[in-house]
Amino acid sequence: MNKEEITQVVRDMIGAASCCGELKAAGQKWLDAVGTDAEKAAAEALLQEIREDVAPIEHVIAFFESQQGIRIFGEERAQSMAAHAREVKAQGGKWCDCPACAAGLKILDNASLLV
Repeated sequence: MNKEEITQVVRDMIGAASCCGELKAAGQKWLDAVGTDAEKAAAEALLQEIREDVAPIEHVIAFFESQQGIRIFGEERAQSMAAHAREVKAQGGKWCDCPACAAGLKILDNASLLV
């Protein structure tokens, strides 16, 4: 992976419907800082936000099985998402595989390319 590719992964992450507002803001701040003196600080902030936001699969399961998850997504959708998360876990997955989390993990794996 190179700088151009990691930049596209950041764009994909912040464009994902599953990306929270804080992560979108950190990703955009890094994109805006690329090539400037602010890039390193923005990269560090982005990496920290990703570490805080990428969800362990156990948390995903618990959320979609909770009353809050059911209230937000509806019972059928929450059950479907919990079942999917259990499948991910059964296949050895340790992290949420939504588009935002998957991109975040890819960014963490290639963190040295951010600066």
